Amino acid sequence: MVWKLDRLGRSLPHLVETVSLLIEQGIGFKNLQENIDTTTSGGKLIFHIFASLAEFERDIIRDRTNAGLSAARARGRLGGRPKGAADENKQKAALALKNDPKYSVKEICEIVGISRNTYYKYTKTALM
Repeated sequence: MVWKLDRLGRSLPHLVETVSLLIEQGIGFKNLQENIDTTTSGGKLIFHIFASLAEFERDIIRDRTNAGLSAARARGRLGGRPKGAADENKQKAALALKNDPKYSVKEICEIVGISRNTYYKYTKTALM
């Protein structure tokens, strides 16, 4: 038993999932304010209408997102995180220092002025 639907779930899809799990376990759901009771035929009908609306809402959001991505691609936008500017001189310096055993990865990164992730990206690219 719940006072309001928003007390049981974060969103309508989450609410539908939670109540479905309860029903699968043989537990009835009763909402006091909206008067939904899944132990009755009418309550099940209302709940399934909510479930259908939630699924419809998810489909619309997915369609809008895909349409927006397609429109952005048509305008030449690729999306995602922008690629960092690869500096060949820094890459060469990092590779040269890597071959010198007296420098640690941390020291090489400080000398060249790159992050640890960039160092490993440079050395991985050089191996290929």
